[in-house]
Amino acid sequence: MGRGLTWEYASAAVVGTSHLERNGVCEDRCSAAITLQGVRPWLSMFVADGAGSASFADVGAQLAVDTANEVISTLMQQPEFALDDSLAVELVKQIREVIYSRAEGSGHAARDYACTFLGLVSSELGTLVLQIGDGGIVFDVGSGLELAFQPMSGEYANMTHFVTDPDALDTLVTKQFQSIVLRAAAFSDGLQHLAIDLPTGSPHEPFFQPFFNVLGTLKPDARKQMSSALAAFLGSEKVNERTDDDKSIALAVLRG
Repeated sequence: MGRGLTWEYASAAVVGTSHLERNGVCEDRCSAAITLQGVRPWLSMFVADGAGSASFADVGAQLAVDTANEVISTLMQQPEFALDDSLAVELVKQIREVIYSRAEGSGHAARDYACTFLGLVSSELGTLVLQIGDGGIVFDVGSGLELAFQPMSGEYANMTHFVTDPDALDTLVTKQFQSIVLRAAAFSDGLQHLAIDLPTGSPHEPFFQPFFNVLGTLKPDARKQMSSALAAFLGSEKVNERTDDDKSIALAVLRG
């Protein structure tokens, strides 16, 4: 990777208006981070959306994102690792172990912590994307912006798949690319109707381009304000008019 080449990134999660009316708790969690493996930077982005029917949905989503980041931090201490399905499976397995352990220790069922899980990991060695449930990941590895996977729906309307499901590893979908990611966003289903052109199943570029433009020209002294500005947008009347669900998004743009 060229000297000084890295990503600008931001993330935010905001409670939806329907949740404010019900319990006031945001059940989405997300993160974006850069971690060094020696001198090589890695970008990792994770999103988890707690199931509305789960009693501890927000806790499950937080555990999922925290555990994924811990797995990545541990990997960074190794001289090399496989950027393929085995990493995706390891992330999901570790998340499941943590959630199931929390559930057992608190006398609850794992489904009480149900959440979706989406992730992207990238460096000069390549890019891995993975997903269980709805929401989406859009990315550009040199061929323009594309949607990684169609949002997963369950057997019934308004249903999806969760990392706590018994068949989660069978539901898990992954893709690998040999190129570094240039632009990327991962988001929960609260933004699907804004972020995805549903008839074509492709990213709605006008939604993402302003974010990418800002990140691509961000001044160092404005970095701390970016996530706050992103949260303000997600909680704006303009967005709430189109979705009443919790909303979360992680964004990144490669800069050299």
